[in-house]
Amino acid sequence: MQTAWMTPSVGRQLLRLGGRRSQPSAIFGQARPGLALRPYASGTQESKSFAVGMFKGQLTTDQVFPYPSVLNEEQTQFLKELVGPVARFFEEVNDPAKNDTLEQLEETTLQGLKELGAFGLQVPSELGGVGLCNTQYARLAEIVGMHDLGVSVTLGAHQSIGFKGILLFGTKAQKEKYLPKVASGEALAAFCLTEPSSGSDAASIRSSAVPSPCGKYYTLNGSKIWISNGGLADIFTVFAKTPVTDAATGAVKEKITAFVVERSFGGVTHGPPEKKMGIKASNTAEVHFDGVRVPLENVLGEVGGGFKVAVHILNNGRFGMAATLAGTMKAIIAKAVDHATNRTQFGDKIHNFGLIQEKLARMAMLQYVTESMAYMLSANMDQGYTDFQVEAAISKIFGSEAAWKVTDECIQIMGGMGFMKEPGVERVLRDIRIFRIFEGTNDILRLFVALQGCMDKGKELSGLGNALKNPLGNVGLLLGEAGKQLRRQIGLSSGLSLSGVVHPELSRSGKLAVKALEQFATVVEVKLIKHKKGIVNEQFLLQRLADGAIDLYTMVVVLSRASRSLSEGHPAAQHEKMLCDSWCIEAATRIQETMAALQSDPHQQELFRNFKSISKALVERGGMVTSNPLGF
Repeated sequence: MQTAWMTPSVGRQLLRLGGRRSQPSAIFGQARPGLALRPYASGTQESKSFAVGMFKGQLTTDQVFPYPSVLNEEQTQFLKELVGPVARFFEEVNDPAKNDTLEQLEETTLQGLKELGAFGLQVPSELGGVGLCNTQYARLAEIVGMHDLGVSVTLGAHQSIGFKGILLFGTKAQKEKYLPKVASGEALAAFCLTEPSSGSDAASIRSSAVPSPCGKYYTLNGSKIWISNGGLADIFTVFAKTPVTDAATGAVKEKITAFVVERSFGGVTHGPPEKKMGIKASNTAEVHFDGVRVPLENVLGEVGGGFKVAVHILNNGRFGMAATLAGTMKAIIAKAVDHATNRTQFGDKIHNFGLIQEKLARMAMLQYVTESMAYMLSANMDQGYTDFQVEAAISKIFGSEAAWKVTDECIQIMGGMGFMKEPGVERVLRDIRIFRIFEGTNDILRLFVALQGCMDKGKELSGLGNALKNPLGNVGLLLGEAGKQLRRQIGLSSGLSLSGVVHPELSRSGKLAVKALEQFATVVEVKLIKHKKGIVNEQFLLQRLADGAIDLYTMVVVLSRASRSLSEGHPAAQHEKMLCDSWCIEAATRIQETMAALQSDPHQQELFRNFKSISKALVERGGMVTSNPLGF
């Protein structure tokens, strides 16, 4: 289990983080002969990210329209051959309730997963893995999420983050040495970042790795907490501070470096399994490194480049979380529908009551949006796009919150039965709660989404400022941008349109998305001009901008998916149209109301001041400030 992390200067660290484009040194998914993916594209080209563009008032549709179909015939057939056995395994062998009670996976489950190849889904086949691309992996992650999130976390901690660094940054020797072991399940992997003093603040880690005088090894000391698979793993991706000499100045600074550490090196121990609210079947433990000698060749990536390694690992794994939770929601909705269909109250089936109908409809919308994002993101990665960090963060935020809402509403629909242990919904609710915390807390990721977008918009504004110094040489740029800004500011259309990419039956929702984008971009620009670099400290504002960005991206994703279904005549196309239209109507309304309040509502600033003052008073008092209304 990993919490989110940032340095003490929250906003500025996120701006530095956002400044990097994802450029892994190796692709995961080369695997099966004849199924090699496109290599990652160069990061020097202009961003094709829709999420980045929307902060600048741009409709960058390359990555979102049309809804991508990336699997070739052979990949599709291979995936179909895997789906059946995996689904049957979870229906017939794995027992999620028993795993939860035992607080560990049964040995039959572990052995069965190994036989399925589930521990090496994205390891190349020549190194003993299944060799799946991201989209294939997402489909299997969805199946696991439908049945047992404890298993999902065990598998995810192993391959989505545990040994992902070896896939992305490992040398040829490191891959050949470690990937066959982790792919077979002979060795489990774990990702070790979080420490007692550093959760969201990664720069405050205290674990250290000191190079030996001979230069052949590092001596690693430190402790990590809340590590998924910590008590089971034999191979660890560990982050520690190392002394790094600046080649230009000769100054020595401490920087984070990533290492591949084997338990067999000696000095690696772990504590007892943690007692947790949920995902009890997964192992979570402290891991201690006491004088561990780590060979120089086990440095992962560059010395001092550990922060980059961690960022890429987490960015590259988030699509799997959205896919997993899309599966969880699908299973939970089936339980809610079954109960609503069979439960009679007041002389009628409860699915005929408006309140229940609205709950079911909203649950379906949330699942549809999450699933659409998961496969959009995995496809973008498979297509070789490198700029997907904001989209990945949005999918993680949205999926984890949607899954909580859907499961909570299922319990409400089921009433007292939902609160009981036997149906298993309460277990899923307990399991889901962690997804808003680990691999980047949603609060921190919201700041990342907003600051990444604002940073890119800030660069654009800076470029316009430079252009003003030579107006005659930049007439086209200035007139074009000034025209767009002026039209937005006086409430006229900037000329943007989704016609031609959105299906005609969805044109109204497409117009809502464009109008929402214009409103959003106007506020981003106004606030950046007002706060400039100080915007990094405006967290009340940034949270609301992030929520607007999330709504905007989700609107475009479902417009894309529903457009494809309508164009291709899918059997459920009209149902998808209803899901899409309903989502866009409400999302556009939320954006309009929030942006209007940020731009012109005087009560907004009063609210922000009140939030700060109320919180400060609570901290000073150590709890509630108000006394009981009875006076004692």
